[in-house]
Amino acid sequence: QVQLVESGGGLVQPGGSLRLSCAASGFTLSSSWMYWVRQAPGKGLEWVSEISSSGAYTSYTASVKGRFTISRDNAKNTLYLQMNNLKTEDTALYYCARDRLGAVRGQGTQVTVSS
Repeated sequence: QVQLVESGGGLVQPGGSLRLSCAASGFTLSSSWMYWVRQAPGKGLEWVSEISSSGAYTSYTASVKGRFTISRDNAKNTLYLQMNNLKTEDTALYYCARDRLGAVRGQGTQVTVSS
């Protein structure tokens, strides 16, 4: 069955960096667009970024553009999200997902940005 396992979250100070990873199995990652979505405390799911199956196309929500970079390694069945210059408003549970709405997603990894 489809499995998405996120890792790499943690507590970081404002301005810091984290790299999230998502190990995928149970489907052909190399044929799939992939997504990162997040859920801040008390809020709904928010689309963060997406990447085409080959990695040639990427897109970001305005609030993270220029700070976050999505990438993938299809040979390793892994999706990444490099997050730089983190802000307190980036605090959220981050999920990798098979769709933009996050209907099929992993268990998430917590990112907390705080001084």
